[in-house]
Amino acid sequence: MPASLLVVRPCLGVGRRTTATSRSPSIARVHAASPQQFRHRRWGVRAQAQPEEKPPSFQTLGRLVQTLGFFNNLPSPGKVISDLLATAVGESPKPAATQEAGEMPQPLPRGRDGVVLVTGATGGVGKRVVCALLDAAPPSTTPCVRALVRNEAKAGDLLDINDPRLQVVTGDITQAATLQPAFFDDVTAVLSCTAVTVGPKEGDTEDRQKYYQGIKFYDPSIVGDTPETVELLGLSNVLRLAQRPTSLAGQVPLLLAGGGSALSPFAAEWGALDDIVMGGVSESQLTVRKGAGEGGRDAVVFGGVVREENNGGFVSARSRNFSQALDVSAYDGIQLRVLGNGLRYKLYLRTEEAWDGIAYGASFDTTDGEWQTVKLPFSSFQPIRRAKTTPESPPLNASKLLSMQIMLSKFEYDEELNPAFKAGAFELPIDFMATYNAQERPKYVHVSSGGVTRWNRPGIDVSQEPPAVGMNEALGGILTYKLEGEDAIRASGIPFTIVRPCALTEEPRGAELVVDQGDTIKGKVSREDVAELLVHLLDEPCACNTIFEIKSTVPFSQPWTIDEANPPPPRDWHTLLADADLQVGVSGKTIDGVYTGKNVESEVRV
Repeated sequence: MPASLLVVRPCLGVGRRTTATSRSPSIARVHAASPQQFRHRRWGVRAQAQPEEKPPSFQTLGRLVQTLGFFNNLPSPGKVISDLLATAVGESPKPAATQEAGEMPQPLPRGRDGVVLVTGATGGVGKRVVCALLDAAPPSTTPCVRALVRNEAKAGDLLDINDPRLQVVTGDITQAATLQPAFFDDVTAVLSCTAVTVGPKEGDTEDRQKYYQGIKFYDPSIVGDTPETVELLGLSNVLRLAQRPTSLAGQVPLLLAGGGSALSPFAAEWGALDDIVMGGVSESQLTVRKGAGEGGRDAVVFGGVVREENNGGFVSARSRNFSQALDVSAYDGIQLRVLGNGLRYKLYLRTEEAWDGIAYGASFDTTDGEWQTVKLPFSSFQPIRRAKTTPESPPLNASKLLSMQIMLSKFEYDEELNPAFKAGAFELPIDFMATYNAQERPKYVHVSSGGVTRWNRPGIDVSQEPPAVGMNEALGGILTYKLEGEDAIRASGIPFTIVRPCALTEEPRGAELVVDQGDTIKGKVSREDVAELLVHLLDEPCACNTIFEIKSTVPFSQPWTIDEANPPPPRDWHTLLADADLQVGVSGKTIDGVYTGKNVESEVRV
């Protein structure tokens, strides 16, 4: 589950039962509350044919002032009165800006334009990946690429460490203690380029000239850490941190149980915004309750009592304007995981600072007693002001999200009534609220190796295979542990793509390429092409959760050269991958003695 980005703080009114530390909305912290607390308050819930009209009490007026003060600089009494008179059936108090003019917040990073972590960043592929990421990134003074290296001095020689968009961090994936959780702060994707070191038995030059010629040209041996240590244990150390609650889950978390977050630009405060702003007496809270979430997790609970007296009939919880606009335009919408109660709710998004300006609303129904995932595409949010649609307003701009609001109201839109509304006590446990993509994109892209499944394949002729297939045991089970590392990625729950290049070369990019599945192809491929592919995969839904091999059509014995004055054109990676018709679940593994080939593993009978 992703880390909490919004701090939940209920806006408590005068006359409510509060603790000594929660009487001021500006300092009230989230606390647990039960439905009984709402049902046994002095207003209670009465069954009656017609709502009872009550004059506003001093306590009600106090709650109103406190609500307005929580969200705004307090307005003049005349402005408060004029707003109340203007709001016949509205659902929002008076307009007010929370930031001074000219201080529009800067959009936050989105999609893969967040921080991309590159492991093995000084290796033959890794260093090229770092360069490709920087080439694709816009000018900035903020790091967008984080290079994980073992040797900082080597990084200084191979990488442009003076580029402000690059941050170099030092750690060893085989040593879990050196991998700091902070390495994953703000990380939206990992490009995994680490691999066990293979070199000539007779030794190599300082710049590894023999190694870069290819394994066919020397007698190989493992140098340094074993394949198990690097390909499985080291990879598992990285995955363990990547599985922490972060945006690697493929979404931006918007509301979760828990306290503050290290991602301070997203931090916001939430308060109750009920029909008291139009004379009503309903009340609500947004609280964290232990064990109220799915599977016994903590959950945020939106609950309270909604009453229809004094022309009221709505409750809501709204965030203060975020300190910076949240750019979620890389996503398709917002999803909520809720325990339904049969009622219809609304979710409002705001993209302007004005208190009572245009909001973008979408309604959703819930099923009583069932956990359900509600998906609200951004395209379904319509512009609303005081419960009336405003078709003349522009569509939602998801790159400028400034505040959010969840509501239960007797009013729908344009004077229509909510067909699934019921007055009285209610509660809606929310397990999480986050963005989603209709088409998932990879968040963990890993470089493995062609031939990784062939070492135990029945009937294989090792003389016709890459040297590592026949030398798997002599090389410490290099392919065995690469394959186990792949399985660890597949089991992590993180959206992934695993690339199995054939023999890597130092040749230039641009040769014609072949993409296939089932682990049968042989040949060579340029490290430059592979690095370019890895960067592209971060934006490629058709390759998400797939494993595939790649090679060039140039024979191994034939060098590939280019005319530097007339280099190859940019490659259309999307077409290449789409034409390959990649299938999820195809690995080419041998399971219980049966080679699965290009079939989905789960469909192969063993």
